[in-house]
Amino acid sequence: MRILISGAGEVGFHLAKDLAMEGQDIVLIDPDRHRLEHASNTLDIQTIEGDATCPNTLSKAGIANASLLVAATNLEARNMTICTIGKQLGVKRTIARISNLQHLRNKQNIDYQALGIDIMISPTELAALEILRLVEHSSFTDHYIFGDNALHLVGIRLASTSSYVGHPLMDMRESGDVRFIPVSIKRGTETLIPTGNTILEVDDFVYFVCISEALDKVASLDGIDQVDTERVMVLGGSRIGARAAELLSKEFFTKLVEINREKAVRLTDELPNTLILNGDGRNVEFLEEEDISATDLFIAVTGQTETNIMSCLVAKSKGVKKTIALVENIDYMNFSQAVGVDTMLNKKLIAANSIFRFVRKGSVVSVASIRGVDAEVLEFEVNEKSKVINKPIRELKIPPGAIIGGVIRDGIGKVTLGDFVILPGDHVVVFTMPDNMDKVERFFR
Repeated sequence: MRILISGAGEVGFHLAKDLAMEGQDIVLIDPDRHRLEHASNTLDIQTIEGDATCPNTLSKAGIANASLLVAATNLEARNMTICTIGKQLGVKRTIARISNLQHLRNKQNIDYQALGIDIMISPTELAALEILRLVEHSSFTDHYIFGDNALHLVGIRLASTSSYVGHPLMDMRESGDVRFIPVSIKRGTETLIPTGNTILEVDDFVYFVCISEALDKVASLDGIDQVDTERVMVLGGSRIGARAAELLSKEFFTKLVEINREKAVRLTDELPNTLILNGDGRNVEFLEEEDISATDLFIAVTGQTETNIMSCLVAKSKGVKKTIALVENIDYMNFSQAVGVDTMLNKKLIAANSIFRFVRKGSVVSVASIRGVDAEVLEFEVNEKSKVINKPIRELKIPPGAIIGGVIRDGIGKVTLGDFVILPGDHVVVFTMPDNMDKVERFFR
């Protein structure tokens, strides 16, 4: 399938990487030569230097024979224009990255398909929903969903009070509980694919695949008394901050701190269920005046990565149980555990993963990158020709450095043990080290 991607920034680059892994015919378009050189040196794709709003550029990229056009630049109007022109030039389907949530809210009133836009993706909306999910399950450092809530990949950090510290990993599966399975451990800078005999240590980040009914059980394994989240503080009245506060205020007492007075006044009208505070969230005295120590969860989503990280560290020092920071640079996410921020989010990476779900073709259904962990999670759809079907998992010669975490069958999640038999049509969730991704993908074809 020929796929054109306009925009070689982080969204476009990561999407191109995921699709190229599937062997798709990818053309990446961008006016920035240096971005394209980086992409062509890193990925097995074609690149074209130019403006995708120009019909000649799209024609040169083969728009008439393309199955999909993804407009992923950082300019909403440009993306919508690219999709409109691309549809006129013959592309079968289009996806536009947008920033204004009004477009999503008016899909019933405006025929965007008539404008040539088939699907709209909002990094803001996706990031806000990710924040809501992390707050709702605040015990987890990470939370990814496969299928329609059929399977979950979650991470916990083992406290010194955990009864499992110093014990083998197999002890976590007490009483034969088959609702969850550990698939990886992040220890310091090292990522481990564990065995049942792996001894657990303090501050290990342990990642599990589980069904929905086991989320509370997995959350209890970290050794920390579970306290319901009631009070949430959001730093930054950006689009993400405002949308996150709007969602959170339906379930939690939510404060939003905005340094700009005019914006704070406007947000007061827009968010009637959120307490809007005008002040500098970097100021320790201000946070103390607003009773930061009584806050259960602190979320920093200003436009400054350093501000978000530092304010989270201040909140943590004042007793806040969990912190979430929005970061612009994806590379920062590898250091979240080292610097002491519980969870770092990058809206561009979230958007790229979401777009991939719309455009996938072949065995790979979705790809997820775990923050700070040198590993990937792949979801495969198994067909009747695959060599993994009709055999117990223990008999499969799965590539080293990979582990099957679970299977979704007919919409129902199942945690798999050695005697489980994979059938055609199953969706298999696999945890793998990055250098094994090609081998794993070929294995499940």
